[in-house]
Amino acid sequence: MVDTEDVLNPDLRQREAADPEKCVWLAASAGSGKTKVLTDRVLTLLLGGALPNRILCLTFTKAAAAEMANRVTERLAAWTVADPGTLDGLLSTLLGRVPGPGEIIRARRLFAEVLDVPGGLKIQTIHSFCESLIARFPFESGIPPHFEVMDERTAAELMIRSRDRVLAAANSDDKLADSLSVLSRFVQEDRFADLISVLQRDRGQLQRALDDSGGIGPTADAMRRVLGVSEKETVETVRAEAVDAAVFDSTALKQAAKALLQGTAKTDQPRG
Repeated sequence: MVDTEDVLNPDLRQREAADPEKCVWLAASAGSGKTKVLTDRVLTLLLGGALPNRILCLTFTKAAAAEMANRVTERLAAWTVADPGTLDGLLSTLLGRVPGPGEIIRARRLFAEVLDVPGGLKIQTIHSFCESLIARFPFESGIPPHFEVMDERTAAELMIRSRDRVLAAANSDDKLADSLSVLSRFVQEDRFADLISVLQRDRGQLQRALDDSGGIGPTADAMRRVLGVSEKETVETVRAEAVDAAVFDSTALKQAAKALLQGTAKTDQPRG
């Protein structure tokens, strides 16, 4: 029989998830203690004899990596200077049992061991981890040695510069000029930059779609099939079909407009 109090006790559930002997998938809402569980798991591994340079923690953001590294370091530092009674209580809370003499001695030494690890504990983002792998194996990855990763600001500036060069080239490229002429009929000036940003961001997906379909023409044909429109249809024909008396309930629209005109809210009559 399962004890209901044990099931609902967050400390017991977190301690169970922090057990390094178990393979755990942890999902919880913000602020519920996920980082604490991961920190406890790392500390339990270290207390169990795992070498600091053999532990790897990956996060999505730099902020999360820094937060976790700070928590681990702070707790290791606290173990070093805590009095015997306090340290015994901290380790008992972490392990869920009374710590052994060897664990108490190791807890005192762990802070210094971690400091001696070149670069510290490996708590980093997925991107920085992949970057380090590419740097170690440039030949296998096909990347020149001693490469540098471009930061977001520089990448954005280069994208804007490239966009402006393409737009300037329209003065001497008839096909590009025709394309921009078509685009300008459907996209307002203040939305043009947003559209270009989306195309730049999703250029990989767009290129794959063009490659899979065999070019712009076949891709456009595929889109028309999905949307159920013919090549001859225009914005005007679609609008005309939408308001056609045979498919559009004009009576209901008039009733709705009449109700709005009689409404008392500030926006009712203008909408009516």
